[in-house]
Amino acid sequence: MGEAKYGRVLLKLGGEAFSDADSTISPAVVSSVAAQLAAVVELGVQLAVVVGGGNIFRGTSPQAGGMDRSSADHMGMLATVINALALQDACEKLDLQTRVQSAVSMQELCEPYIRRRAVRHLEKGRLVIFAAGLGAPYFSTDTAAAQRALEIGAEAILKGTKVDGVYDRDPNLHAGALRFDELSYLEFLRRGLKVMDTTAISLCMDHELPVSIFNLFVEGNLRRVMCGEAIGTLVHSAPDKPDLENFL
Repeated sequence: MGEAKYGRVLLKLGGEAFSDADSTISPAVVSSVAAQLAAVVELGVQLAVVVGGGNIFRGTSPQAGGMDRSSADHMGMLATVINALALQDACEKLDLQTRVQSAVSMQELCEPYIRRRAVRHLEKGRLVIFAAGLGAPYFSTDTAAAQRALEIGAEAILKGTKVDGVYDRDPNLHAGALRFDELSYLEFLRRGLKVMDTTAISLCMDHELPVSIFNLFVEGNLRRVMCGEAIGTLVHSAPDKPDLENFL
């Protein structure tokens, strides 16, 4: 399938990467994701992962209705730690050395997040899973992914979803939805696309960190993206197309 395009990347996994129709955390789904991670590490790629917790609890979801936002977000952080431990277990069953680092201290369960230690783990070929977001309310795990990617010197962010890229409208509701092969950061922001939050995209734009958004649930797609195949949507610093309406 070729050589890896990147030497070090960060993969963002939402809660959907852990669940199915019957289970909040599905061992079969998590094992499948772990197998894709192992295949990428086999290429010699240094791989870090930021996990979400939406399959269990999200601070902005309807189930948090009426709760104090800070309390709800802290509950969401705990949900990400549960997912991280599940992914660690599945990876280690495949003999993939894994470390979980949490932005919220819980020494009995995982390491505290320390940037230099995370980089050292990556250099030793270990998978590093970042949990608990940034450890602060009002920041999404998308923003945590952008922040951690910059801190560890990742060359790109890969966001694995259940959709094969970014569309101008929800493809599940609109049969004529248009999928983009690539977008500039500014065009992504102007269109108000929701697949990744604006704070995360703005941070990536400021530092010219490319973001690849693709369907993780097609077997082998993660490795294909790593090898540079044109899968999904690439959000990067390509020049914006002229806004012709301003000249009419």
